[in-house]
Amino acid sequence: MYDIGTRKRALALVAQGHSLNSVSKETGISRAAIRSWQTRVEPLKSRAAACPRCDDVPGKPADQAAYSYLLGLYLGDGCLSYLHRGVYFLRIACADAWPGLIDACAEAMQILHPDNKVFRVQRQGCQNVTCYSKHWPCLFPQHGPGKKHERTIALESWQQDIVDSHPWEFIRGLIHSDGCRVTNWTTRVVAGERKRYEYPRYFFTNKSDDIRRLFTETLDKVGVGWTSLARGSDPFNTSIARKASVALMDVYVGPKY
Repeated sequence: MYDIGTRKRALALVAQGHSLNSVSKETGISRAAIRSWQTRVEPLKSRAAACPRCDDVPGKPADQAAYSYLLGLYLGDGCLSYLHRGVYFLRIACADAWPGLIDACAEAMQILHPDNKVFRVQRQGCQNVTCYSKHWPCLFPQHGPGKKHERTIALESWQQDIVDSHPWEFIRGLIHSDGCRVTNWTTRVVAGERKRYEYPRYFFTNKSDDIRRLFTETLDKVGVGWTSLARGSDPFNTSIARKASVALMDVYVGPKY
């Protein structure tokens, strides 16, 4: 990429009567480039939105709330795959049963990469919401070889700052990926008669100790109580069942839709 001054100096030599060949030899610039500058001297602006992490001073995505939500989805049901020529595609699997979730996922992707097309690829029982970009690894440095639960997952400081500023979006993304809101029931004997009682609770299930820790640490920061439930000998499940905590979750997260 040549700056505007270099371009104008090369064109000035051409205007003085020098041939393209001689100007090319003198400046080291190809004849094709000099010829194109005779039509347009200003550099073409890149169509792609700049990556905030690739600036001289790395920054954060402009819409941090959308990023926090998409980060939760990615840690739960997302993956990055290399395509070619430095291009990666982000793919998040969303069940067909929750069309609102699919829309929310696609919207968050589009907000983060407004110049890139977001695709919805139908698979059996789900849609893969997908978008191509060279900069997905910049935004999701947790990408790496192997399964997430078999390697360390830790947020970088700039990601943690975003999650701390937008904790409910992060929690919502994790619940939308690997969580659910269900209605449990139990029975009690009241005045000699057994009665059935129903109550709502939230579950989050993930094999990664690190991802569950990120989830529960964020719950702690917003005042949501939780407990770990083991599946066999493995504590894969995080339960939120206390009435006040469920009420908070209902306000900021709610059931999938």
